[in-house]
Amino acid sequence: MDVRLENHLDYFIHDNTAAAVLSPEMLSVAREAFGAGDFNLLADIYSSQLADLRHPDRSLCLLKADALSRAGRIADALDSYCTAANLDRLRPNELGSLVDCIAHTLRVKECLKECTDSDGVSDDEHSLDLFSCRLCKCLLIEPTTLECGHTFCKPCIEDDGIKECELCRYKLNETSRELKPICFKVNIILSGLLGKWFCAESEARRCWLEGDRMRNERGFINALEKYNNALEKAPSMCRLLGRRAELHMEMSNFRQAVQDGEAMCRLTPLSPKAHYVKALALNKAGYNEEALQEYFYCLALKPDWTSVKLETQKMLSEMFSMFTTDGLSTSSLRHHQTGPASHLKPASLLLGSLHSTPRRWSQTPIGRRDSLSDTGAETKSSCEDSKTLASVVAALPLPPGLKRKFSDEPQGSAPPNKLPRKVLCSDESSSSQMPAACCSERREVPSQLLDSADMDCSVCMRLFYEPVTTPCGHTFCMKCLERCLDHNPNCPLCKENITEYLATRGYHKTLLMEEVLQRYLSEELAERSKVHQEEMAELSNLTQEVPIFICTMAFPTIPCPLQVFEPCYRLMIRRTMETGTKQFGMCIADDIKGFADYGCMLEVKDVKFQPDGRSVVDTVGVSRFRVLSHGHRDGYNTAKIEHLEDQKVDGEELVELQKLHDCVYEQASTWFTSLKDNMKNQIVSHFGQLPEKDCDLQGSASGPAWCWWLLAVLPLEKRAQLSILAMTTLRERLSTTRRVLSLVTRKHPPPRRPSSSSAASSL
Repeated sequence: MDVRLENHLDYFIHDNTAAAVLSPEMLSVAREAFGAGDFNLLADIYSSQLADLRHPDRSLCLLKADALSRAGRIADALDSYCTAANLDRLRPNELGSLVDCIAHTLRVKECLKECTDSDGVSDDEHSLDLFSCRLCKCLLIEPTTLECGHTFCKPCIEDDGIKECELCRYKLNETSRELKPICFKVNIILSGLLGKWFCAESEARRCWLEGDRMRNERGFINALEKYNNALEKAPSMCRLLGRRAELHMEMSNFRQAVQDGEAMCRLTPLSPKAHYVKALALNKAGYNEEALQEYFYCLALKPDWTSVKLETQKMLSEMFSMFTTDGLSTSSLRHHQTGPASHLKPASLLLGSLHSTPRRWSQTPIGRRDSLSDTGAETKSSCEDSKTLASVVAALPLPPGLKRKFSDEPQGSAPPNKLPRKVLCSDESSSSQMPAACCSERREVPSQLLDSADMDCSVCMRLFYEPVTTPCGHTFCMKCLERCLDHNPNCPLCKENITEYLATRGYHKTLLMEEVLQRYLSEELAERSKVHQEEMAELSNLTQEVPIFICTMAFPTIPCPLQVFEPCYRLMIRRTMETGTKQFGMCIADDIKGFADYGCMLEVKDVKFQPDGRSVVDTVGVSRFRVLSHGHRDGYNTAKIEHLEDQKVDGEELVELQKLHDCVYEQASTWFTSLKDNMKNQIVSHFGQLPEKDCDLQGSASGPAWCWWLLAVLPLEKRAQLSILAMTTLRERLSTTRRVLSLVTRKHPPPRRPSSSSAASSL
């Protein structure tokens, strides 16, 4: 059930006065009529009850008026409202149903619902395009890209004092949990592009902002001059027209304010705000009937605009009060009109035949009797200067752009006289220069101004790929910026220190620049992306070009934590993560070749970045390899490799290998157990406990894990460890390990357990 009907039902049930004058039988019939939505029957019931009363009952009059409104019989409803008003002044809250019904009728009859609510998006959102600020809804001026990648006007984020991004709700300062936009400077690339592509509008926006500043400082004349200059450069800026209209009203220039409101309605006929500005100007000028019409347009276009509805109800209440105070009823006033207004349609045809030609102030120059600034100086005659309430609502004209497609008004018919010719004086010169196009038209970059060179990265000199913007306002490819920050925590262009930005790792793409590239340079971006993908595919080949970290010995299955601080290795680790391989080779240094011919592949398990750009990388050994050729790439070493696997045996060799394996494992366990507690604890904290024996000696290509654990903890030189790493037979590796254990045990024999007597003496 409609909310308005529920309100009527509540009024009907809880109003004791109305219930008292209705018989129980009629009360039951009224309930049924209301429930069935038969408002004509409901109005007849109230009429019959009122006819039986010696004196009219105000509550029944209001209920009858409400029912007549819902039945579409607005003229009869107005008579009932006037009857109730004669008994006692109508309060604004008693006119809600009338206002709703008039607005709803206009909305349905003119198909405004399909025009405004088809996608559930407000008129502000309809006017937005790629280059609009989502805060002020206008062209970006001094575009500032925040850490999250979204771009706004710098004055908007500074004036509003926002603490988080309005689009993604991203809190940019994780320490204080609030956004500090003053730390971010204007995006230099975007500012230059917008100034080049939309020169006139950009200049107009600057004049607009200067005018706002002067207006805030109460310099109204200077502010008006700036607004005028801005509109000369960009006449279709509806929001600026609204701002100038507000300034005119502050300066009591109501004629000019109405002209700006009318221009807004021509540019955006489906904008509730445009009609609202015009209504305010008319209201302040003292022309409440015309203002009321604009308020009805607002409600027809935006039914949930509560403040406008309340203002409309208030104005209707005052108009009823004026008519009843003068002793005139609606029906008598309907016949009281003479002259040009006498041909107006009756109110019962409200909104059912809105055929009127769009009214333009420039086409109907009409001037006020004396001065618009003297809004209350004269008392209007009810016959000459005021329309009747019925005439006002019955003759609601359509603003430009709202006329029905299929009008039954014959072409060439004269438009009705909507306003007295003495209301306003139009400035035809200014109005005639106002374009009739809608200012919500999406901006498009002129093709002759589009140059891919304007969007080249200053580091790689190629088209931006994944563009990011620093707090100082410069834009780079994400990979280019990361590589530069590996060497120096300063902006590559202006050398401003951006250590704090580096610490947050806030490399979020500049979304506006990304969208511009996708929309206007799609072919160039596709080619740039193809090159990048080819580079990533080349980096992902872990046999042809494996990145080599020259540092220490690493072994399969053994953890190898690293602290990365050199720029070349920062880049290398980042690439291993980006390609998804998460692997690189570890070799020890070689004085002749640069690094050894054998090494171990490491897999990255976790990376923790430090504020200064360094990182702690947790890795574990995966497999062994032999270097076939040495190479370099972007400052770090690479190699073509082949992976090593142990040779498998069977039969008698496997039995002997198992015996050797068990013997060496027992020997290793005895040695580890004999170590001092502090040394043992250090080994366990770094490498873990001695692994258990493997059930399948040859299950892994690198052999048992405990063997590599033992090799990592034994006190051997790196070259000796490297020779064992390079062995491809488990027998050879176990035999060598046994000799090493024997040597270590003889050189550092385990401490003998003290006897009971010696222990006692020591105590």
